[in-house]
This record gives sequence, C-alpha cells and structure tokens, in this order.
Amino acid sequence: MDQSQLTTEKTKRNFPEVPTTKVLAIGQFTKPPTPEQIKAIFPEEVPATLKLYLSGKIDQWWVKQSQTGPVFLMNVTSVEEARALMEELPLGKAGLMHHEFIELGPLTPLHLFLKDGWTACGK
Repeated sequence: MDQSQLTTEKTKRNFPEVPTTKVLAIGQFTKPPTPEQIKAIFPEEVPATLKLYLSGKIDQWWVKQSQTGPVFLMNVTSVEEARALMEELPLGKAGLMHHEFIELGPLTPLHLFLKDGWTACGK
C-alpha cells in the first residue's frame, strides 16, 4: 500500500462513510489522435457522448486546458459503471482514451449540523 492509499484509509476511519453519488471521470489520450483518427472517430464520439448526457449519465463536461482529454461529472454510483460507459465510447473502443475515476459523495462534515451528528451518516 502506497502513502496516498495509507492516508486515504486513515482519513476514512476519521469520518463516517457516505454513499457515492457521482463519479468524476478524467480523460487522457493514450496518444494524440492523428488527423485521420479525428476525422474518423470524432463524428461518432460527439453524438455518443451527447447520448450519455441526454440520458442523464453525464451531468457536466469540460475539456482540460491542455486539450489532452475531457472531464465528465457523471451521475453514476460506481467506478465500474462509469468505466463501462467510457469504454463503450468510440475513443475508448479505439484504445485512444483512458480515464482516472474519482468517487464523490456528500460533504461529510455537514452531518455535524444534524441533531444526531455523525450517527446520521449512511442512513
């Protein structure tokens, strides 16, 4: 277990668990697409991504200023579901895009404002 995993595990013990309500998917090109790949794949990638947005699976989307990939805030509750959706996009199928996935949930300290405090977490 590396230091960041150790820190994450220690932090989790200090705060109650909360459900995963969104997943942040940070895309990165595996290699820059060629002009030919852009012409062939992007006309399929854009409508496929738009379908995920219109179906409610993608909540928000951006591009990194480095232009090396998109960032999606996804309305899914697991990394597995987010990964499956991203791998089905044309860039994923072509092996040109991989993603880092970050599970997100409600801000834990807000539970302190509840009458029963930490005990309300996860209910």
